[in-house]
Amino acid sequence: DQRNRLRKKVEILHEDWDKTNAKVRKTYSEVVLTPEVEELPATELAERCYSMMFANCKSLTKISKLPAMKLANHCYSEMFFGCSNLIEAPELPATELADSCYICMFAGCTNLTKMPKLPAIKLAKGCYAYMFSHCHDGDDYYCINLKEIEDLPATELAENCYSGMFKECRSLTKAPKLPATTLASLCYNGMFYKCTNLIEAPELPAIELREACYRYMFSGCRS
Repeated sequence: DQRNRLRKKVEILHEDWDKTNAKVRKTYSEVVLTPEVEELPATELAERCYSMMFANCKSLTKISKLPAMKLANHCYSEMFFGCSNLIEAPELPATELADSCYICMFAGCTNLTKMPKLPAIKLAKGCYAYMFSHCHDGDDYYCINLKEIEDLPATELAENCYSGMFKECRSLTKAPKLPATTLASLCYNGMFYKCTNLIEAPELPAIELREACYRYMFSGCRS
């Protein structure tokens, strides 16, 4: 009857959609770019505007600059996720951050050896969370060759601002300076979790602590 015919049409549409979606995912994961990408000139960003933009672009080695000074929520989240041949991070001059703006930005950039300068003095919730790692487990998610780092000058922290930032960055031997004297809840949570070659911890001058502020900060740092 008509109802059964309509149901069959819907099932066919779903099958077609699934096939198309699978092709899109395959193409997305295998996309090949020229090794270097020029500056992305936008200075006024919007929520999630660059989220996962270059995800799994395996041939990308360099992007010169992201010039925005004021960011938006999740604007760069997972932007270079899985870019396993990225060896040079873009300049990140922003001083006005937003919630989760850099979260997981370089997750899976396994050949990245140097982090960019992060000049912001006032942070936002989760702004640098898992920036060079990921909340999921697996070697493909971490910047395992990151070893050259910059000091982190921020003095006004926010909840989860550095959570998991360098999780399992196993080539890291020295932590950056952390000058903040007033902390936020979970601010350093798991920041250097399982950085197995870390041999030099930073001074921690804070005298006003917050809930779980140092939770798992150096857990698994066996060196």
